[in-house]
Amino acid sequence: MKNSRLQKQTMPHPVSIKTYTEVVEYLDAHWKIPQTGTKSTTLKALDAAFSHVTQSIPSVVISGSNGKSLTAHFTARLLQEENLKVGILYAPHILTYNERFAIDGEHVNNKSFADVANEIINEAENLDLSLHTSELLLIIGFKYFKQNNVDIVVIETQGFGNTEPATICNPKVVGITRVIDPENATASKELLLEALAVVKPGTAVISADQSKQSLQIMQKITKDLGGNWSMPIRKVASLPYPFEQLHGRCAALAERIASIYINGITQAKIESDSLLVKKKGLRGRPTLEVKRQNELNPPRTVSEFWGKTINALPARFQLLDKEKPSILLDNASNLDSIENLLLGIRLLHYQRSFKGLAIIIGCNDESIEMEELLKMLRYFFKKTSGQVIVCPINPLPGHKNGEAWDAEKLANNLRGMKIKARSAENFEEAFTAAKEVVDERHGLVVITGSNSIISEYWKFKGMKKI
Repeated sequence: MKNSRLQKQTMPHPVSIKTYTEVVEYLDAHWKIPQTGTKSTTLKALDAAFSHVTQSIPSVVISGSNGKSLTAHFTARLLQEENLKVGILYAPHILTYNERFAIDGEHVNNKSFADVANEIINEAENLDLSLHTSELLLIIGFKYFKQNNVDIVVIETQGFGNTEPATICNPKVVGITRVIDPENATASKELLLEALAVVKPGTAVISADQSKQSLQIMQKITKDLGGNWSMPIRKVASLPYPFEQLHGRCAALAERIASIYINGITQAKIESDSLLVKKKGLRGRPTLEVKRQNELNPPRTVSEFWGKTINALPARFQLLDKEKPSILLDNASNLDSIENLLLGIRLLHYQRSFKGLAIIIGCNDESIEMEELLKMLRYFFKKTSGQVIVCPINPLPGHKNGEAWDAEKLANNLRGMKIKARSAENFEEAFTAAKEVVDERHGLVVITGSNSIISEYWKFKGMKKI
């Protein structure tokens, strides 16, 4: 009797095969599960069930407040140039979970995603593990990459601190884009500690933050954690106009991350025409033979690579210039990123003068200082004519889920600062109004404020995936 009771207690859960739609519904629901944090045994137990899959592939982690997706994207592109098979985990997604997983730029298809997700979900349920969706997605991603024999995984963090699932990894390199504290001019030590929670002993750490104070604190934290601090990024990469001024520092950070990784690992897969490998034995003036070979076969350069590279990520300053009017999508959701977006609009305006500008803002981030945002917009519209349309949003699971801004209140505040503004009840009304105030051929409609409003645009267009 005692043995039968024990057998009943250890009986595994029945295996359930969910469809792709059911997997999505399961993941949507599990955003509400409390994050366990990597200091607990829950996520580690699931990782162990799959032979510690997060430790089985070398990884690079990108952390920070802004520019993570672009830095991850550029890093992956450079590593691909070195003939490595690169898996990348983005966070968050715009329309579908598939957008989070890519191998050499190609996103996972529905069947492969559902197959791997079912395996992970069933094992978590069999072990009676209650896991947050971001934790499940990390293991799903690594399992998918392991099955496809990738050489390295680039991970974009979704948050900071020990609740960030990526802290379970043992990254070779950690890149910190920039750490912004929405309530203070400079980032606190506590916030910087959370941003660097992914660092392990031996991890190389490189940052593109421009705050001397923040860099000094990060250097000390890195040393205390046993990481290896590298000189921070000062330059910008020479991307085509206008992306150099917008994304040049992210690209330069990506270049350094990839270079540190390539020059610190076995170079068996790296060919002689590498962009990043430091050639040995070629110091000083090149020999006549080397000169002759370079003339016959000009070596590729990083400058040439950047000269041909533009941002290809959806919703990260994505210009749809084939639309009438032109559409600019940007998921800027804090003051720093919104300021960068407004710079980008001015740069586009210098390149080609727009006949009419409408900015649709839909946001639910309560941490944004409204007074600072109003000042920023007032300064922008002193030099650029146009109007703002504010609309409420419906945050998707996996996006920030704060309460949508009061559209009418923000529109009134904008009008009080002599800015043309109006509110809308929903995105369709806002988009229709925007198109009415700009020229069909030469106007520009900007959609920004959150990932959720970008989702609403694509749903309005009838798109089910990007």
